[in-house]
Amino acid sequence: MFKLTATNRDWIIDKPQIMAIMNATPDSFFTGSRHSNMDVAIETAASFIENGADIIDVGGQSTRPGAPIVHAQEEIERVIPLISAISKAFPNVLISVDTFRSEVADAAIATGAHIVNDISCGQFEPSILEVVARNKAAYIGMHITGDIESMHIRPESRVSVMNEVLAFFKLKMDLLAAAGIQEWVIDPGFGFGKTTAENFELVKSLSLLTTLQLPILLGVSRKSSIYKTLGISPEEALNGTSVVHTIGIQNGAHILRVHDVKEAREVIQLMEYLH
Repeated sequence: MFKLTATNRDWIIDKPQIMAIMNATPDSFFTGSRHSNMDVAIETAASFIENGADIIDVGGQSTRPGAPIVHAQEEIERVIPLISAISKAFPNVLISVDTFRSEVADAAIATGAHIVNDISCGQFEPSILEVVARNKAAYIGMHITGDIESMHIRPESRVSVMNEVLAFFKLKMDLLAAAGIQEWVIDPGFGFGKTTAENFELVKSLSLLTTLQLPILLGVSRKSSIYKTLGISPEEALNGTSVVHTIGIQNGAHILRVHDVKEAREVIQLMEYLH
């Protein structure tokens, strides 16, 4: 069991949890996750919660390959109304903000977010760690290489993706501890600067990350390594996603970041039953 502080509450992770994706962006790779209309977004959040979501993850900056980088103020204008509305409508649900910007994280926490989900693990804006620590928010840091422009490019120097990910998080554990963040969630970065084979290696060898004794988030939902391997589109990749979720849970994932909450909950229920 893990117990993290998430602003004004304890975040207990004692069984696999579901983080539902809510993109306040016009260009998410999966059209089903785009939510710009407030009424529709609230209805979607209600559906997520009804189907078993533990966390709603609100993002205003697409991180798909080739996505344009928006200014911090535009990102704030996209996510803050959603976070505010969800927080007021569903005060008991955990809300995370998917951002690598300290300014956005600060505004989101002030509005009701409990968790900062940072794809850069503090590399793009190191000041985000100070924001998290000062607000006693929970933190998710993802493995990534390069900068904003090169985060989807595989490093030529890589020998072993798992060794690289392990070394990355061991270094980050020291850096985050120095910033006042002892307990946090790690995300191995499926789909970021890795080949399809390396992405699947992450899932197959996920249990190696449990040695770090931190909760593990797995974000594979409808990503290209799944749908390109199957020769289908993102819209057709639910079945493949469920298969990878099953292997991920089996190998130690504590949180699934998903587009399809009901189906992910069914994976977890069956895994618990078969355990």
